[in-house]
Amino acid sequence: MTHHVYKLIELTGSSPTSSDDAVKVAIAKASESVRNIQWFEVTETRGHVADGKVAHWQVTLKVGFTLEA
Repeated sequence: MTHHVYKLIELTGSSPTSSDDAVKVAIAKASESVRNIQWFEVTETRGHVADGKVAHWQVTLKVGFTLEA
């Protein structure tokens, strides 16, 4: 059986489109410099309101990745 050790980082992604897109933006950017990303957990969702409408989404997430041997 293989044992895994995970490290957690906290990221905040933003998007004018949706909270889902904000998560995807954060994961995609982190994947440019962090290897072995395995999972994420959304810990906070915020937004900016302009003229009575949601203008921007901001999502904070914990991201787990495996450490290399």
